[in-house]
Amino acid sequence: LGHPFAAYLRRFLNVQAKSDLKMTKGTTSFGKRHNKSHTACRRCGKISYHIQKKTCSSCGYPAKKMRNFNWGQKAKGRRTVGTGRMRYMKTLTRRFKNGFREGTQAK
Repeated sequence: LGHPFAAYLRRFLNVQAKSDLKMTKGTTSFGKRHNKSHTACRRCGKISYHIQKKTCSSCGYPAKKMRNFNWGQKAKGRRTVGTGRMRYMKTLTRRFKNGFREGTQAK
């Protein structure tokens, strides 16, 4: 390689090889992550209870009021009325329609 560009190319390739060894922000850094900051919450069951802060980032436990914000409409919908079994409420509309009658039999 007697070409004048060859020296530049050799220097460029050498710089590339050295920079490939660094990898500080990627793969090597991910190997150091083995401490858990969050664990399962007693109230909501999500892995959102911060061990050092002693608060849940999802539901706000141990605060009495559930954590919710108007900017999180999707999150509100995930835990609002109608997302569970609704053992009482699912029969309510039918019973209201019939005037909450009880003790009668269909003919």
